[in-house]
Amino acid sequence: MLSTVMAAALRRIQLGNALAAFGNGFTVPFLFVYVARVRDLGDGTAGAVLAVFAAAALVVLPFTGRVIDRRGPLTMVVVGAVSAAVGALGFGLSSTAPTVLASSALMGAGIAVLQPALATMIVWCSTTATRSRAFATQFFLNNLGLGVGGLLGGFLVDESDPASFTLLFSIEATMFLVLLTVLMTVRVARPAPAGGQAGAAAGQGSGWAVLLRDRSMVLLCVLGFVVFFACYGQFESGLSAYAVEVTRISTSTLGVALAANTATIVLAQFFVLRAVERRRRSRIVALVGLIWTVAWLAAGASGLVHGAQAVATALLIATYALFGVGETMLSPTMAPLVADLAPARFVGQYNSAFALVKQLALAVGPAIGGMMAAAGAYGVYIGMLLVCTLAVSALALVLGRRLAPGVDRPVSVVVARGGERPAEPETAVPEREGQAVCAGAEPGSDDLPADDGQAQDGASPRVRAAV
Repeated sequence: MLSTVMAAALRRIQLGNALAAFGNGFTVPFLFVYVARVRDLGDGTAGAVLAVFAAAALVVLPFTGRVIDRRGPLTMVVVGAVSAAVGALGFGLSSTAPTVLASSALMGAGIAVLQPALATMIVWCSTTATRSRAFATQFFLNNLGLGVGGLLGGFLVDESDPASFTLLFSIEATMFLVLLTVLMTVRVARPAPAGGQAGAAAGQGSGWAVLLRDRSMVLLCVLGFVVFFACYGQFESGLSAYAVEVTRISTSTLGVALAANTATIVLAQFFVLRAVERRRRSRIVALVGLIWTVAWLAAGASGLVHGAQAVATALLIATYALFGVGETMLSPTMAPLVADLAPARFVGQYNSAFALVKQLALAVGPAIGGMMAAAGAYGVYIGMLLVCTLAVSALALVLGRRLAPGVDRPVSVVVARGGERPAEPETAVPEREGQAVCAGAEPGSDDLPADDGQAQDGASPRVRAAV
């Protein structure tokens, strides 16, 4: 019964997340054009808007996890959804630099705190065996929502009519409020740690102190930074500049390449999930590094093919498609790793810390890629990204040696034990009318950081409480 209720709650969370992504897709592709051209505030202001958007996330994320762990993720869902909705509506009504910058800060902060809050809700509504599929579904719906939203937004927008942009931002604001409405019907309860681990976790200090002592989590954060820097951090800066300036494809063909990335994710996500969910997560991430190495080699080769533009274009589109393959492999891997490494008491802190690492990479990546593109150092640029992707593989293999079997390959461990054991009855929360209840108690799922910093291997498994 409890698993059915958890599944219903998870479906509502995924639905709200997809609708918010759909609304976000309406505006994200047009932010720069809207500020610079439609409101006639110039390229400098448009660049500042994007910078403020990222900076707001960096400001709020260090404190988000503590609030989630103390007051629950729904508190930050309310704060994030309302802030993002007000910011989106402010964008649509703004016509001056101060107001668009303020709107950017509100929306950036709101979206930033929603990420770890939603991730924590997914963790609480899933088990070790179902978590990879839950996060893969979230990633799939995010990309589908962004893609469909961007497509429809392109049909509705008219650069000569500011009111058309106001409509787009109003739709986005509405979708954030729909997300809030849907998630208010989900009552999530913090799963209780198994056995005596609640007291043990309480004596370990603050969330940041616990996280920084967890060498596996620190290594995962370093790995995550390189992953996000080498892929997402280059899409709209260095790689786009390379495609246009060196490969010499048109901007419309660049749009086709980006569409190939999204199509790969949408079409391949669940096929890839079935192939990877029973394998070691660290090995999957290492394989992603090799796939992305091939992707960057294809990108580099596209700029060396002279007199054969069709071949160069095909190589560039293949680059984006290969990135999509890697993304489908990461979605059921890295976020569940964060969740399974986190002590039950600090799930929000771990999710927020990883979101912060992602935002840092997304801030540094475009800056470095843009500077190297502006200097015309494209050969050095491709070489740097090849080193980064090979580093992804190396770091993943090192991390794999530290992970306990139940963290690195959880589904196979569950199967070997004869399936998941039922949830402890005392942690279940009775369902209220009109609400989906999520209170997942899962024996053997909390990974407390080792005080001695030793490797997490099968010889010295740590007790895992419910997450």
